[in-house]
Amino acid sequence: MARAYGGISPEQRRAERRARLLQAGLALFTGTGFAATKISGLCTEAGVSTRNFYEEFASKEDLLRELHDLINATAFNEVRTAMAQLETADLATRITTLLDVFVRSVTADPRAPRLNYVEAVGINAEIEQQHVRWVNTWAEFIEAEALRAAAAGVAPQRSYRLTAIALVGATTGLLRVWQAHEPPLAVDEIAAEIRELVLAAITRP
Repeated sequence: MARAYGGISPEQRRAERRARLLQAGLALFTGTGFAATKISGLCTEAGVSTRNFYEEFASKEDLLRELHDLINATAFNEVRTAMAQLETADLATRITTLLDVFVRSVTADPRAPRLNYVEAVGINAEIEQQHVRWVNTWAEFIEAEALRAAAAGVAPQRSYRLTAIALVGATTGLLRVWQAHEPPLAVDEIAAEIRELVLAAITRP
């Protein structure tokens, strides 16, 4: 059994190193830029050795992929948890909650939208496939809300698949603008724009 040093187990030390590398990746990929970031720079920023890096990640692309997945998964879990409390709520309340929680999650750290919607674009096939999976996951979630509204008689009975995909794309585009805008746009302004867009798209004839 590996020994603990200073009361910290080897597993905990490794988890802490991994967390520092993730934070270093978020900082450098969105500051220096992914292409300009070197593994040596990530290790310096995280305070770990190169050997420690390769114990956790196969490449800097692998680190980027995990960050991209983590940002999406965190937002999705927060949205799903919030929506579970609104079983009897009306369409406007559910959509408002969905989008407010999502926007608040992905903008809590303003570097997250840049990483997800700028730096992670076009890096490799694996990250692109992950991006497509998340687009589909979010689209299915929005589609389910639209069908729920249709079943309740507050939206027309039709297919919402393409509508949902388009709304995910529009949301991504607005968040890309938000992260690049100078001076910074108000988060509430972006959330309100997305909310009105989604409600209009779902309830249109």
